[in-house]
Amino acid sequence: MPDRLTSATVLGTGVAGLALAAELTRRGVGVTVIDRAGAPGPSACSWWAGGMLAPFCEGESAEEPVVRLGQEAAGWWERAAGGVARAGTLVLALGRDRGELDRFARRTTAHRMLGREEIGALEPDLAGRFERALFFEEEAHLDPRATLTALRDRLAAAGVPILTGEAPPGGSAEAGPVFDCRGLAARDDLADLRGVKGEMLVLRCPDVALARPVRLLHPRIPLYIVPRGDGVFMLGATMIESGERGRITARSLLEMLTAAYALHPAFGEAEVLEIGVDARPAFPDNLPRIRRRGSRIYLNGLYRHGFLLAPALARMAADLVTGGPRPEVMDEDRA
Repeated sequence: MPDRLTSATVLGTGVAGLALAAELTRRGVGVTVIDRAGAPGPSACSWWAGGMLAPFCEGESAEEPVVRLGQEAAGWWERAAGGVARAGTLVLALGRDRGELDRFARRTTAHRMLGREEIGALEPDLAGRFERALFFEEEAHLDPRATLTALRDRLAAAGVPILTGEAPPGGSAEAGPVFDCRGLAARDDLADLRGVKGEMLVLRCPDVALARPVRLLHPRIPLYIVPRGDGVFMLGATMIESGERGRITARSLLEMLTAAYALHPAFGEAEVLEIGVDARPAFPDNLPRIRRRGSRIYLNGLYRHGFLLAPALARMAADLVTGGPRPEVMDEDRA
C-alpha cells in the first residue's frame, strides 16, 4: 500500500459503501465504486431503512458503542448529503403497556418525561391519546432513499465513477485497497455473518401529521413510524433470525397495521404503498466490524444501525488507510 493513499475501490452502493466513498473522497483519495446493481435502489438493505438517527433510543437494547458512535451520525449526514431533520424522537406506550415505558426510561439516557398536554403540543394529532411519553430531543431522522440519492449525486459531481459490475478479486499496491461493503452478499467470505430479517410498510395517510419518528412500545413487537412528508410514513420493523429476503408474513403485516391503528385510528384507512422485506447483515454480537485480509478490507455487520453507524465506520476505515488511529472495531485477519 503506498505511503499516501491515492486510489481505492469500494464495493457496494448501500449506506456503508457510499458513506465510505464520501469519506475517502473528502480526504483526497480517488475512489471508484462498483455494485452489481449499479446505483442505490431496492436491492440494497439500506433502501428499506427507517432512517432514524436515534443513538439514545437504541441504547435500550444495543451495546455502548452504538450509543457513543451513533452520536456522530446527524452531523455527518448533514455535511455529506443534507436533509437531516432534528426534531427528536417520541416514545409512547398504550395504557396496558405503561410498564414498557418505564423500562425504556431506565435503560436509556438523554430523555425527559412528557405529560398529556406536552405530547399534544409536540404532536397535535396525538393530543389526548396518551398520558405519558419519553422525548429524546437530541435525536434526528432522514429519508434513506433521498439521502442515498443525494450522496450518489454528490459523489458523481466530485468525479467518482459508480460502475455496474462484479467485484474484482482484490487490490494492489498501484490500484489501492478494495473495500468490501456488500452487506449480506459478503457471507461467501465472512463465515460468521448472519441475516436478520426485517419487514416494513410504507403507508399514505393524509389524515395524520407527525413531525418526528414515533416509537410505540409493545412487549412483543415494538413499532416505529417515521414521517416521510406529504402524508407518507414508514412503518417497521420486525427482527427475525433469518436471511430470507422475499416475503412478509401475515402475522407481521397484521401486527404492524394493528399497532399503527392503536397509535391513531386514521391509519385504518391508510393506503399501503409498499411492502418491504430484507435481511440486515449482523455478526454474533450485533456490532460492526472492519476486517482486513491482504489488500481487501471488509466493512460489515451494521445490523439495524445502518445510517446511525455508517459514518463512524466510514471514518474509522478511512483512518486505517490514511495514517489515522487503528479502528476500535478492527478485527484483523480473521477467517
